Amino acid sequence: MSAATAALRPSPGQLAPAAPRTGSDGAGPRERVILHVDMNAFYAGVEQHRHPELRGIPMAVAGDPANRHGIILTKSREAKAYGVVTAEAIWEAKQKCPHLVVVPPDYPLYIKYSKLARQIYYQYTDLVEPFGLDESWLDVTGSLHLFGGSARQLATEVSERVKAELGLTVSVGLSWNKVFAKLGSDSDPGDGLFEVTRANYRQVVWPRPVGDLLYVGPRTRIKLFALGIRTIGQLALADPKLLRRRFGVVGEWLRSFARGEDASPVKVMNPEAMDVGRVVKGVGNGLTAPHDLTSESEVKALTYLLAESVAQRLRDGHWRARTISVGVRDKDLAGYGRQMTLPRPTCATADVAEAAFSLIRANEPMDARHPIRALHVRASGLVSADEPLQEDLFGGVERQLRAERLDAAVDELRRRFGNLCVRRAAELADDAMDELDIKRDNIVHPVGYFGDEAPA
Repeated sequence: MSAATAALRPSPGQLAPAAPRTGSDGAGPRERVILHVDMNAFYAGVEQHRHPELRGIPMAVAGDPANRHGIILTKSREAKAYGVVTAEAIWEAKQKCPHLVVVPPDYPLYIKYSKLARQIYYQYTDLVEPFGLDESWLDVTGSLHLFGGSARQLATEVSERVKAELGLTVSVGLSWNKVFAKLGSDSDPGDGLFEVTRANYRQVVWPRPVGDLLYVGPRTRIKLFALGIRTIGQLALADPKLLRRRFGVVGEWLRSFARGEDASPVKVMNPEAMDVGRVVKGVGNGLTAPHDLTSESEVKALTYLLAESVAQRLRDGHWRARTISVGVRDKDLAGYGRQMTLPRPTCATADVAEAAFSLIRANEPMDARHPIRALHVRASGLVSADEPLQEDLFGGVERQLRAERLDAAVDELRRRFGNLCVRRAAELADDAMDELDIKRDNIVHPVGYFGDEAPA
């Protein structure tokens, strides 16, 4: 018998689920009631609601093929029936479905619908944790009695309100923990409710592929397969010492997820920001260029556009960054990254842009023989903008503070008149990028399940 097989053999005590934490008489904590609400084919659903003529036909939301962002972002149920899948190229999708209708994304509209949905959720509980634009957890344990006491009835009411008020369908998962609630919504084909209980989770969760479990990505799945672990149930019954040796503390987390022992709370949402507090470790943005970049001026234009977005987000979050990094991809999609530590933390656009461009210049010829297809700029090592800066003898700090104050004034103009109202000359060197508004259109949605304990 191999070590992996032996690790999967359950002991008698492993076969029984953990005792429910119930009790409404004060004898013990009440069983949690967690919903996970997932808006089906979100971008496509919003477009079909806005354009009723798209309902009932194969359609997809995809990037602009002319700007080489031509991949499927989301597809309607009708397109899915033809085998169209997310992240494939438009030309591949149209080979499967020649009459596929493709529409460009409208991120501001999707954000609006996401906020409207969360406003509905917030009427049932203040414990609403967004997980991307289209998913949210709701902890209704403390408010369930206000809505009749039936979790299924409340979940159905939420689903029907989203459909009636927003024209979108949702899948709802219901369980006593966040992980199983999400598995429940993932199990539903759309516009339905799937409940994972202490009585049925071994029958409905454990037979599923281990890759269906939250935070088991492709690489982790391969490593688990090497241990003979192919289902969630096998992971639940695996030897915790074996998992810790192979994966560290993450292995213990994943085993707990599989066993329904996830006790992580649903975070309190700020109804004004429509989000929850997160530990942000960095701010970044990247883009595939409209054409291969073959000159210094073209590379500089995209670098400065990306740096503008990153620096604006730093100032919006009231941060300064100590480290600037870049990622570069060539026409064959081969890539690399470089980073540098700044003399002092900054949120000035010029500082971010000049640091990023100096990294690229040091590593790239920037000519027709070495075309660049995509760039990424990231700021990390974040500190509060309230922290004082160490003065120097040469006026560098004062120059930086003046630049940050000027950037803040420009930010206010952009809030009032749009991000393209003030442009840097370097950003205008490439006509193909004239209308790019990276901060508005390249939406970044950080998702962190583990919070401060996230693995590296």
